[in-house]
Amino acid sequence: MPETRKRVALTLLIAALGAALFVLIGLPLPLLLGPMIACLIAALAGAPLRGMGTFGTFMRTFLGVAVGSSVTPQVVAQIPSYLGTLVFVPVFVAIIGGLGYPLLRRMGLNHPTAFYGAMPGGLQDMLVFGEEAGGDVRAMSLIHATRVLVIVTIAPILMQWFWQVDLTAPPGQSARDTDPLEIALMVGAGLVGWKLAERVGLFGASLLGPMILTAALALSGIITHRPPAEIIWAAQIFIGISVGVKYAGITGRELRHFVVAGLGFSLLLAVISLAFIEAIHLVAHADPMDSFLSFLPGGQGEMVVIAIVAGADLSFVVTHHLFRLILVILLAPVAARLLGRVTGR
Repeated sequence: MPETRKRVALTLLIAALGAALFVLIGLPLPLLLGPMIACLIAALAGAPLRGMGTFGTFMRTFLGVAVGSSVTPQVVAQIPSYLGTLVFVPVFVAIIGGLGYPLLRRMGLNHPTAFYGAMPGGLQDMLVFGEEAGGDVRAMSLIHATRVLVIVTIAPILMQWFWQVDLTAPPGQSARDTDPLEIALMVGAGLVGWKLAERVGLFGASLLGPMILTAALALSGIITHRPPAEIIWAAQIFIGISVGVKYAGITGRELRHFVVAGLGFSLLLAVISLAFIEAIHLVAHADPMDSFLSFLPGGQGEMVVIAIVAGADLSFVVTHHLFRLILVILLAPVAARLLGRVTGR
C-alpha cells in the first residue's frame, strides 16, 4: 500500500506540474492537455505512474452531470432534427472499420486485436470483446489510448485555428455563485447515477448514469445549473491523467509495434473524420464546430470536456457519440465473427 500511495502521489505531482506549465505558456485546455502530456512523457521515460482508480472514475461522473444538467424541454424537442446528421454515423463507423482493420493487420496484429483495435467504440467495451475473442489486451489498450491522445491533442489546436475558440475560459460559473445545495445534488446525482448504471450493466456507466439521472432532475427543475467551473477543471485533470498513465510500463517493443500502429490508425482516422465533417457541413448544413466535435472518435469523456469548454451544443455532440458507441457495441461482435468466418480466422 505505501508503494501504491507513492506512485499515486508522483502521478499527481507530475500532472500538476504539466497543468501549471500549460497555464503559464497559455496553451489551450491546459488542465486537460497539461496533465495528459506530462504523464505521457513521464510514462515513456519509465516513471512508475499509477491511475487514480475509483476516485478518478468518480471525477468523470461530473461530465455526465454537466451534460444532463443542460437537458431542457427545448433541447429534447431539438433531438429529432439531428436525424439528418445521425444517418452519417453508421457509414462513418463502417468506413473506419473497413479501412482500419486491414491497416492494423498489415502492421502484424492478429484478427481480433486488429478488429477491435480499429473499432471506434469505448475502450473498456472493446477490450472486453477483444479479450474474449483472443486479442492482445495490451496492444488494443495502447492503440485506443494513442487514438484518444492524438485526437484530444489535435482537436483544440484546430478549433483555435478555424473558429478562434477560447479554450482557456472558465467552463461555467464559479462555485461561489452556485447554490451549495445544488452542488450537493450534483455530487449525489453523479455518484448514484454511476452506481445504478453500473449495477444494470450500462456501458459507459460513469458518464451515462449521471447524465440520465441529472437530466431527469433538470427537466423537473430541481437542478438548474451546470457543475461549477472548479469541478469541471478538476475533472479535466483526472481525465488527462487517465490517458497519460496508460503508457506506464511500456516496453520498446510495444512502442515500436503498438503505438506506431496506433499513430498510423490515428492519421487515417483524421482524414476520414475531416472528410465526413466537410460532407456533413455541405449536405446537412450543421454547425461546423458541433459537427467537428461529433465526428471525432476520441474518448467520450474527453470529447465532452472539449465541448463543454468550447461552448458547443452538448446535446448534439453527445447524441452522435452515443449513437456511434451503441452501434459499435451492438454490431462489432457480430461483424467480427462474420469476418473471421469469411477470412478463415
